[in-house]
Amino acid sequence: MGQRFTQLQQKQRQRDKLKLYLFGLLLAVVSVISLSVGDIWLPPNQWLSEEARLFVWQLRLPRTLAVMVVGAGLAMSGAVMQSLFDNPLSEPGLLGVANGAGVALVLTILLGGSLMPVWLLSMNAILGALILTLILLGLSRRRLLPGARLLLIGFALGIVCSAIMTWAVYFSSSMDLRQLLYWLMGSFGGIGWQQKWLILALVPAIVWLSYQGNKLNLLSLGETQSRQLGIPLVIWRNIFVLIIAWAVGVSVALAGIIGFIGLIIPHMLRLIGITDHRYLLTGCALAGSGLLLLADLVSRIALSSAELPIGVITSTIGAPLFIWMLLRNAKTY
Repeated sequence: MGQRFTQLQQKQRQRDKLKLYLFGLLLAVVSVISLSVGDIWLPPNQWLSEEARLFVWQLRLPRTLAVMVVGAGLAMSGAVMQSLFDNPLSEPGLLGVANGAGVALVLTILLGGSLMPVWLLSMNAILGALILTLILLGLSRRRLLPGARLLLIGFALGIVCSAIMTWAVYFSSSMDLRQLLYWLMGSFGGIGWQQKWLILALVPAIVWLSYQGNKLNLLSLGETQSRQLGIPLVIWRNIFVLIIAWAVGVSVALAGIIGFIGLIIPHMLRLIGITDHRYLLTGCALAGSGLLLLADLVSRIALSSAELPIGVITSTIGAPLFIWMLLRNAKTY
């Protein structure tokens, strides 16, 4: 019986690894398309031309890298939250962290106007996300809140932050603030090598999360079981929430508030049979990057005169796909 179980485990791991390779291949294909598509079509055999120096290496490459790290960070954060809080509807925006970063950006524009440097806006977005997270964790520690209550308080704080942003824009005549609100809907327009430090800031969080699969497998068993195994759930929950806050804050600083990626990607992978977090987290990074790259491509080429908000694209692509996968796997999920 034990040998049979071991064989089944090995087969499952082989299937998971094969799926990860396929996701990696799809991501590579989408990345090539992302670097090639634009006002001027530049396939890989023209990437060493004079035109490619500007369009591919200076404009499209930093944008593609930014989309990939944001998609990976959001998808992995969603998988971690769904496991930690045992809630299938958990996603990075549910804790209110993204709205906390948005409020910091809005207040910075209100106080400093359009003369504020971009790096300061980005830093304030990250600080806003971390401050809201520290408030949330402080309330949790003081009141000894369970995971479900922590999610509800985070959701309420997110609503308060959203209301602050709405009131600020409503009473403001600043065109910068109105443009900021559009950007907060999600956009990678204007990303260049000057934001490379934000792109690099997401990499450590992604790498660290990819090595926490075993820990999450144990934490997902529940507080009692994880404590018996020597893993304090509350401490590790706080650590993961801080990492998620960092990833979401940097993502908002790069591209505004992008929803749905952190919700749909982990579900999609579980629906195709990847449940072990050692493979699920890496799969989320690959699939999140690929899906967000597809959404960015659509936002760039759908209209000839303007870019669509990428948050609208992710919802439009993701929701029907998610419903179809749920109906297709209704007996097993």
